[in-house]
Amino acid sequence: MSKQFDVVVIGGGPGGYIAAIRAAQLGFQVACIDEWKNAAGGPAPGGTCTNVGCIPSKALLQSSEHFEHANHHFADHGITATDVKMDVAKMIARKDTVVKQNNDGILYLFKKNKVTFFHGRGSFAGKAEGGYTLNVAGKTEESITAKQVIIATGSNARALPGTPFDEVNVLSNDGALRVGAVPKKLALIGSGVIGLEMGSVWRRLGAEVTILEGLPTFLGAVDEQIAKEAKKAFDKQGLKIELGVKVGEIVNGKNGVTVNYTNAKGEAIVLDADKLIVSIGRVPNTIGLNAEAIGLQLDERGAIVVDGECKTNVPGVWAVGDVVHGPMLAHKAEEEGVAVAERMAGQHGHVNFNTIPWVIYTSPEIAWVGRTEQQLKADGVAYKAGTFPFLANGRARALGDTTGMVKFLADATTDEILGVHMVGPQVSELISEAVVAMEFRASAEDIARICHAHPSLSEATKEAALAVDKRTLNF
Repeated sequence: MSKQFDVVVIGGGPGGYIAAIRAAQLGFQVACIDEWKNAAGGPAPGGTCTNVGCIPSKALLQSSEHFEHANHHFADHGITATDVKMDVAKMIARKDTVVKQNNDGILYLFKKNKVTFFHGRGSFAGKAEGGYTLNVAGKTEESITAKQVIIATGSNARALPGTPFDEVNVLSNDGALRVGAVPKKLALIGSGVIGLEMGSVWRRLGAEVTILEGLPTFLGAVDEQIAKEAKKAFDKQGLKIELGVKVGEIVNGKNGVTVNYTNAKGEAIVLDADKLIVSIGRVPNTIGLNAEAIGLQLDERGAIVVDGECKTNVPGVWAVGDVVHGPMLAHKAEEEGVAVAERMAGQHGHVNFNTIPWVIYTSPEIAWVGRTEQQLKADGVAYKAGTFPFLANGRARALGDTTGMVKFLADATTDEILGVHMVGPQVSELISEAVVAMEFRASAEDIARICHAHPSLSEATKEAALAVDKRTLNF
């Protein structure tokens, strides 16, 4: 007889494992199925984020930033560091340790919250009395039943047509995190989050990095003023970013990759590189789910079709995270997972898509929430803008990193905050204040009137809010 559960979650990434834990907290008998494996073949829950995304990339960014500081910035502090070298194998090993700590932490949380974990690939077998039957294909085949199912199967890297990932020369985010030595020349296609972060890692370690972007604008989703400021910093660092290119034939050879492309001027360019990272977006992962067994509706992209509450067209089946519409962000998936678990319990789970923060963990960091200036103009919204540079912030000067600014956009009549955009040191942390403010529909004046610690980077947030009313105190 198959094991029976109130709720089964397919996928143990940020959306899935959080949904499982919240459902268990609400009194449901819960199971979570996840197939990720570590190097030893054991379970590695956490999805793309933990295994080949957010967590390992931050580990490499931190290591490479230390290396760059030792080589180029310690002298400013009176510290002499000579013959500084990077042991890439040790850096990768540290990254793997960080990943495993997160994997093990999730397994501990499952145990703590009495969530039954199945290591294998989950798929629908069909409908059953009062719910659904699912198969788990792992070391052994198992069949379980669920009254309700949450699908959180995430996404996969999109490959260029005709250029499959071999994870040796042509790399997805997965292979980009496992490069064994610093490439002399590294090419990236796509100047999004993954492209910029991985490009930054290997540029710091000595690679000559060229990023090719098909769009004519840099970081089109980012506020234009912030994006321009970021690009100036990246150009100064030595990241070569080419916009408006058209990629042609790519040849993957024994000694590297050759990328043929046409630049924005219409000139034909041949780029030889040791490695090529392709970062052109991600596609929903519904492979092997056997959606047709229960009549689950998918859209033309392969994403699961859901309504505003993450309900699918099949009763009792929900979907969250990258496998549905919306931004492919780990924290968005988590919020949806919690909301679905609470809706199952008759509560009113809520996700506000207008206050989901975005972060790019380069140096300088880029972070934002709400609408950009170009969006407000396109929507015909009357607004006021205020900016404050980190150049005028005492803590930033003490850190030795005065790149960038904080920018507020507020309604011209009500002063309600419509968007906050930042580029600079540690803005991944500073953005949280803006998210809280917008959740409570605060005005720029509210932030301007709140006491911020001195000296702190957060004072730049206060000063930018003051700038909306043209009354900055330190600039």
